[in-house]
Amino acid sequence: MARTGGTDDSETARAWARVRGNLRESAGARLFEQWLKPMELLETGEADTIRLALPSAFMTNWVRNHYADRLLHEFRAALPGVRSVAIETRVAGAAPTVLTAPTQSVAAGATPAVERPQLDARFTFARFVVDASNRVAFNAARALAEPGAPRFSPLFLHSGTGQGKTHLQHAIGHAFLATNPGASVLVMSAERFMYEFVSALRARDTFAFKARLRSADLLLIDDLQFIAGKDSTQEEFFHTINEVMAAGKRLVISADRCPQALDGVEPRILGRMAGGLVADIKPPELGLRRAVLERKLADLPDCRVPADVLDLLATRIHQSIRELEGALNRVVAYATLTGETIDLDFATATLGDVLRGAQRRVTIEEIQKLVSAHFELKPVDLVSDRRARAVARPRQIAMYLSKRLTTRSLPEIGRKFGGRDHSTVIHAVRRVEQLRDSDADVDGAVRVLMRQLEG
Repeated sequence: MARTGGTDDSETARAWARVRGNLRESAGARLFEQWLKPMELLETGEADTIRLALPSAFMTNWVRNHYADRLLHEFRAALPGVRSVAIETRVAGAAPTVLTAPTQSVAAGATPAVERPQLDARFTFARFVVDASNRVAFNAARALAEPGAPRFSPLFLHSGTGQGKTHLQHAIGHAFLATNPGASVLVMSAERFMYEFVSALRARDTFAFKARLRSADLLLIDDLQFIAGKDSTQEEFFHTINEVMAAGKRLVISADRCPQALDGVEPRILGRMAGGLVADIKPPELGLRRAVLERKLADLPDCRVPADVLDLLATRIHQSIRELEGALNRVVAYATLTGETIDLDFATATLGDVLRGAQRRVTIEEIQKLVSAHFELKPVDLVSDRRARAVARPRQIAMYLSKRLTTRSLPEIGRKFGGRDHSTVIHAVRRVEQLRDSDADVDGAVRVLMRQLEG
């Protein structure tokens, strides 16, 4: 059955073959085989809609959450008339019509297709959450992507793993192409640079490799630290960045540390990096981590995650935004698989190993000392029998923080607060949770204390 609106089935099938090839290259063999290869292209009578089917609801949800934007971007690049991509679950027993790509041959002397950058559709400036820890890097990235002659080049971004370097690089690529649709943008890791260079040497075809990189209007290189100690690769890398910069083109490089700390990288390369703009991204603070989770949750409109679960993740997972988003994905996926409701206990059980690995070892004694100082009490007051509200409320907050920030059991927490029963701890935790929703003073005190404890 032909598709309406001027796009026939064979054209759609050929586009699907190209999309699959791009996904295989960008996602890697392991992820592609597990999640993306099972997708089938279904027949549809609408020219502006693509239908893809997967064998299970869980796989459908995973692909929707992780690849919906990317699939739409890929299909639009191949078929500009496409407006939406529907990802659905195959109905058991049904036999949908699957479109397959016809065998294609490349005519002798045909001009090869222009190489398109493998940019992640999720990584745009609009989706990057900004605060004081990353504002300089964000503003520098936006400035480099602006039309006209670049104000600086190269831009060197550095931070720990999973803090947003790759996101900003891809965002630069998207923004640059939006105003320069015919531009050549190339993105690769330093490890990929090294692999392709060595392959070109073995094939005795380094000319094509050099021409490809040096013709880029925007060159994005990630994880520079991986070429440390690789002399021949560094030689070629130096000449590549020299020519890119001499031609007035844009260069963005990232690494896990500042140029001066990159041991094993040639001084002349580091000098080139330091001669541009160097911008660091600091570890995300609590407010940013919480905002990132809210942004991520907005992509999951059918999933409800309570505020206390988001607080748990933001408080306990400190260093990596990537790990933080992964933890949220895991909670949502497990809830989908089991049909259980997401709450604090479910999240704690699901992420036990993650939370233990990420947790700074806060002790109950440390919590008691900080809470008593905050409320101008003595630590002994929190373990005493005093029931005055001026003591009881701080005691409940201290129990709540002990449950949230330590791995101690309820009976253990109770014993640390003057031999109280575990039911008293449960009551304290629930009471503080209620007050955080209705009492701004209590919520503010808890937030301040958590920031101090995690710092």
